[in-house]
Amino acid sequence: MRRSWRIAAVAVFVLSLVVGSFVGDRLLALSEDTRQSLRAYTELIEIAHERYGTEVEYSDLVFASIGGMLRTLDPHTSFLPPSAYRSMREKQQESFYGLGILVGARNGRLTVITPIEGTPASRLGIQAGDVIDTIEGEPTETMTVDEAVDKLKGPKGTQVNITILRRGMSEPLALTVTRAEIPQVTVRHAYMLTPDTGYIWLTDFSRGTGEEITRALESLEQLGMKRLLLDLRNNGGGLLDQAIAVADHFVPDRAAIVETRGRTRDSFAQYTDTGAHPAVDMPVVVLVNRGTASAAEIVSGAIQDHDMGLIVGTPTWGKGLVQTVYNLPYGVGMALTTARYYTPTGRLIQRDYTSFYDYYTYAPETASTPVDDGETEEEAGDEPDRNAADNPVYYTDLGREVYGGGGITPDVIVEADTLSSYSQFLISRNAHFDFAVDYTRRHEVDDPEWRPGPEVLEEFKAWLIDEGISTEDEVAEGFENQETRDDALLRIRSEVFNAKWGQDASHRVRAEGDNQIQRALELFDRANELLVQRRSVEPEKLAEHQEANRDNG
Repeated sequence: MRRSWRIAAVAVFVLSLVVGSFVGDRLLALSEDTRQSLRAYTELIEIAHERYGTEVEYSDLVFASIGGMLRTLDPHTSFLPPSAYRSMREKQQESFYGLGILVGARNGRLTVITPIEGTPASRLGIQAGDVIDTIEGEPTETMTVDEAVDKLKGPKGTQVNITILRRGMSEPLALTVTRAEIPQVTVRHAYMLTPDTGYIWLTDFSRGTGEEITRALESLEQLGMKRLLLDLRNNGGGLLDQAIAVADHFVPDRAAIVETRGRTRDSFAQYTDTGAHPAVDMPVVVLVNRGTASAAEIVSGAIQDHDMGLIVGTPTWGKGLVQTVYNLPYGVGMALTTARYYTPTGRLIQRDYTSFYDYYTYAPETASTPVDDGETEEEAGDEPDRNAADNPVYYTDLGREVYGGGGITPDVIVEADTLSSYSQFLISRNAHFDFAVDYTRRHEVDDPEWRPGPEVLEEFKAWLIDEGISTEDEVAEGFENQETRDDALLRIRSEVFNAKWGQDASHRVRAEGDNQIQRALELFDRANELLVQRRSVEPEKLAEHQEANRDNG
C-alpha cells in the first residue's frame, strides 16, 4: 500500500501539473529541476504520513496538496476528488435513478420540499413537509443533504427502505420505495405569468437543457405567449454546448454567440448560431443577478450584443474562464482553465481575480450604471458614467453602448428588495413552510384563488409562539411592519400552494412579490422597441457590423 500511494502521488501530481501532456518517453524529457521537485514532493508525502501526530491517509495528503497547487492558478481551476468528480458527472446527466423528491435541510432535519409528479415518491403519497428520519435503518440527523441523496439514489428497479415523520402522526411511517428514472430538470418553471407573457426559469446548463428550452418555448407559444421573460438569476452555468443550444433560440441566424481564446492554438474557437431554430420573434426580457455566471453569461451577453432582448437586474458574476475537465487515475478529475470567454462584441466575461479575496467577496458597483427607479433612463438622467480605460466601451448590432470589464451589465439595473430582519429570521427558521404544512392538514384549501386573510396571520402568530419560535413580545414587535405582514401572507400562500398544487403554483405566487419580476413586466415596451429597430435594419448592415466586431475582437 505504501508503494502504491507513493506511485499514485507522483502519477497524480505529474498528471495535474502537465495535464497529461507528458506520456511515455516525453516524461523523461522533464528537466532535472522538475525531477528533483517531484522527488522532494514524494519525500514530503512520506514524512507527513509516517511522522504526523495522528494517523493520516496517503490519499488525503495527495489530494490536499494538489488542491493547494491548483489554487495558485486561478479561482476556478480545481481538483475533483472521487466524490466531487462523481457528483459533477451525475449533475451533467439528463436523468438518474431515485425516488423523485426535492429535499432540503429544515431545522436540522432532512425534509421533503415537494414530491415530483408521477414519480415513485408521489405514487406512495410522500408529502411536502415529511421528514425522512432513516434510510436503510441509518438515522439521517448526522447526514448532510448530499450524503442522504447519495443513499436515496441507486440502480433502476432496486429498493430503498425509509421511515418518515409526519405532523399529526404519532409513529414513524415505514416505506419501501422502488427506484425509477428521474429526469434532471434545468427548466425549473415554464408557465404563463400573464395571459400573454411566458415565463421560463432556467437554473443551470446540463445535458438536456437545449431540448428543455425547445419544449418550453413550444408549449408556451401554444398557450398564447406573445412575449417572454427568461429568468437566469442564480444560474451558475454548466456545459458550453448547452449554452450554445439555448442561445440558438435567441440570436440571429448564423450570428456569433461566444468566442474562446487561450494560450494554445486549439483553445481559439468561435461558436455561432447553428440555424437549428429560428430566433424568437417577440419581445424578450432577461433577468440576471450576481449569481448569474459562466454559461448563463454567455447567453445573456449574446442576447444583449445582438439586441435580441433587454437585460434587467443587477451585474452578473463575471465568470468567463473555460474549464476543460481531465479524467485522471483513481476516479479523480481536474477542471483546468484553458481559455477565456468573449461575447460577440469582443467583451471579456471574466472579472479580474488578482485578489482572490476581492473576487469572492465582490459586491457589484451600480452607482455608475443606470439604476432603475421606475423611470426611463432618459427621464432619470442615469446614463452610465464609465471610465473607458477601466471599462472599455463596445457597440451592439444597433449601436448601443455596452461595457467590458467583467460580467454582463444589465440595460436596466433593478435591485432586489431587502427583507426586514424579522422576515429573514422567520425564513431562517422555515416558519412559513412548516406553518403551511401544518395549516393544510387542518384546513381544506381547494380554491386556486385562495388568499390568506388577517385571520390566517393571527393563526400564524399564535403558531409561532406555540412552537417556541418567537415570544409574544417578539411577535408583536416583528409584525409591526406592514411589509413583514405582507411578506408573511405571501410566503404562507406560496407554501400552501406548493403543498396543494406543486412548485409551479407556488412560484406564481412568489412572482407577485418579486419586485424584479414585476419591474421586468413593465419594461416590455422597451424590449419591443429593440425588436422593432432590429426589424427595420437591413440584414446586410447587421452582418457588416457583426463582422466588424469579430475583426475588432
